[in-house]
Amino acid sequence: MRIYPFFIDHAGCPHRCSYCRQEASVGHPATLTAADVARQLPEMLEHGRGGEVAFYGGTFTLLPTADQRAYLEAVSPYLGSGEVGGIRISTRPDALAVEQIELLKGCGVSTVEVGCQSFSREVLTRSFRGHGPEAALQSVFRLQQHGIRVGIQLMPGLPGGSRKEALASLSQALSLKPDFLRIYPVVVLRDTLLARQYAAGQFSPLALDEAVDLCAEMVWHCQRFSVPVIRVGLQATDGLNQGDAVLAGPYHPAFGQLVRSRLWLRALQNLASTGHRSVLVHRADLADALGNKRHNIVYLQQKYPYFTVRAVPESARQTLTSDLDTGTLHELSAYPIEEFIF
Repeated sequence: MRIYPFFIDHAGCPHRCSYCRQEASVGHPATLTAADVARQLPEMLEHGRGGEVAFYGGTFTLLPTADQRAYLEAVSPYLGSGEVGGIRISTRPDALAVEQIELLKGCGVSTVEVGCQSFSREVLTRSFRGHGPEAALQSVFRLQQHGIRVGIQLMPGLPGGSRKEALASLSQALSLKPDFLRIYPVVVLRDTLLARQYAAGQFSPLALDEAVDLCAEMVWHCQRFSVPVIRVGLQATDGLNQGDAVLAGPYHPAFGQLVRSRLWLRALQNLASTGHRSVLVHRADLADALGNKRHNIVYLQQKYPYFTVRAVPESARQTLTSDLDTGTLHELSAYPIEEFIF
């Protein structure tokens, strides 16, 4: 789906969760006005129409009601003309009372991304989220009752979290039947409470490889239930890529590819370890199969010197055809499901 993004930074939110330094992760420090939206949107629509206008970055539903209406009404003419198909906003679970949802619905909001982050009460408390898991359950239900598409955001690696907690939170999220997920492993940003806890030895973030494997496992389970994951890892920005905004944790500008490549590595190793010597993949999948900076193929050929991966245009996407058999990426990269409670 085409997205026309507008960033409202930390506007609206009275909370500062332990990990939050949104000006670094969003990278848009200027305050956005409704007049800015009205001026910029026609320029965006010159490059394509349809899709959704998205208000990212702040807690939209904690803005003053007049400000919410102003932003949404700036988009309204383009909804009426059919140039835009809907509006997307992001917010907290505890900022979605029935009256608020009715306002959103009446102003053309079609999708709400809910920053659940975790369904563990301990993790939410230790992260100073200001709400419990019940708020997430209730808000998702209300949105669905009003016919609004729901995206759920999860953050593995928060204080008090673990692999088991991340998978349990994912299981709870999937049980709500969201339309899509985003998964953001926690990164320690400068000038946050988490940074102070990290400096004091009170918090240890996930290592990059650990986060990649955990997120690959989470993505794999989402695929089992046909729930799209539209982003894994923070969007790369100048604020994150340059300077000293990131103190620690699994930030990588190509984190999404690392996760996709981990699934390919598991699938390829499955074949290589059982005697397969040559694997064919679709050419659009070749970069992920070989791995970031060819990590996968280098690793595999150290253990299986005659193992090769080649691209062929006639191959099906996410399918591995070997000299002995054919299988899908999902089948061959399988993670254990016994401990995954749904």
